[in-house]
Amino acid sequence: MKNSRDIKPKQNIKPKEGRLFSNDNFAMGKQNYLIIAAGIVLMIIGYILMAGKENIFDFRKTGLSVILVMLGFLTVGYAIMKKPKQQKKDQ
Repeated sequence: MKNSRDIKPKQNIKPKEGRLFSNDNFAMGKQNYLIIAAGIVLMIIGYILMAGKENIFDFRKTGLSVILVMLGFLTVGYAIMKKPKQQKKDQ
């Protein structure tokens, strides 16, 4: 049985090619995922503004909330279609 003194911690572990979570395996770039998150937040805010039973014909429920939900969907669509910037690889 090994003592805790015999085990050396691994340092400078870099992702190898073909690993599941290396940067090359993601379908989109970091900026795309941030834009998607912003679109989802817009949709959630729109749906929250849409909730409630009193005064269903208020501008907040029939106008503003619908605009926010549609902007959220358009933002997510834009983020999916946006081409990520190519990073320069030094060899």
